[in-house]
Amino acid sequence: MTRALRQAAKSANGHAIVMRIAVVLHGPEVIDSGFAKRVLGVLARHGTVTAKLGGTMGRTAVIDAALEDVIDISERLKPSECFEKLSPRADLLVLLNQGKTRETGTAFGSLVVSRTLQEKPLLQIDGAGMVIPWTADASDFAAEMAGSLGIELVPPPELKPYIERLGGTVKRRIFGIRPGENILLNGVVIGRANSGDVIIVAENGRISGLIGGEIKQHGLEKLDVIDLEKAAVKSGAIRRTTARPRLLQRSGHAGGAVLIDHCAEASFEAAKDADIAVTVGDDTTAIAGEVLSRLGVPVIGLTDGDIDVLSAYSNMPGGSMVLRLKQGMDDIVGGRVKAQVFDGRHSADISRDELRQRVLDIAGEDVEHVSVY
Repeated sequence: MTRALRQAAKSANGHAIVMRIAVVLHGPEVIDSGFAKRVLGVLARHGTVTAKLGGTMGRTAVIDAALEDVIDISERLKPSECFEKLSPRADLLVLLNQGKTRETGTAFGSLVVSRTLQEKPLLQIDGAGMVIPWTADASDFAAEMAGSLGIELVPPPELKPYIERLGGTVKRRIFGIRPGENILLNGVVIGRANSGDVIIVAENGRISGLIGGEIKQHGLEKLDVIDLEKAAVKSGAIRRTTARPRLLQRSGHAGGAVLIDHCAEASFEAAKDADIAVTVGDDTTAIAGEVLSRLGVPVIGLTDGDIDVLSAYSNMPGGSMVLRLKQGMDDIVGGRVKAQVFDGRHSADISRDELRQRVLDIAGEDVEHVSVY
């Protein structure tokens, strides 16, 4: 423990106490690789560790690795929001992730740091092979961790502005993106990168352009007015690594059905107490199937073959049924199901069998193929 952190970890009467380390993990790759478990073990030698995860697909990785009793996955929060919750009861903050490259890892770290109040020592440990002390008072401990883990200590780069505002126009640069990668905004695919330098443009809360990329108009139609500066922006696959899926035992649930329409990243919250879920859209069905397979909640998917490869693989829970509809009909049929089955809401008290039959009846002649799992 460094001198500054020793001083921070003092009781009111001056006696040394155990350092409290708050770790925020992001993304499934750092967990799938086993790096997160290793880092948490090393950190535990220096104090008490509290770990919390942000994001959705990272949750599936935590469950697959049987780490849900070690890493808190109870809330869907951004990393900066996790730090805000943990910071009051911590002496040291650690961001733990695994970027596609060092560039993407550094860019991600700088974004989190720019949104986090720097009242406590803060460092980043990236599975790409580096430790970055984002605050000066974390430098000595960062060097110690780099030595323990056998990875490089990297000085913090200058924080680059990622947002440009001019009147009602907002431009947001995406760092570390690669040509051909999908671009997601709040969990919705809005386009594809044509270069390694992509800027999202919004006019009065509506996406109006994608510099260095090609817009997917069908995706934009699914977005409401957004705050581009605060929105969750991702690129590439949702989960680039693989692991053996593991079913999480639920202690009890209320039953009934839920509707997940183009907000697949909220699948845990939406369906954790449900018996079955209706998912609208190809990407939504693929992601929700991956997530809900860990909860044992079957899916009725409404798709039209317009899938973007977001996950390295996709699992469907047993009892699921995926309908491939005529091109462009997934949203339309989804709207009918929402109106006729869910009464315009996102939940309904209905059995699995009745729901399956009603969805088939509503889809009618728009169904081209049915896959049962």
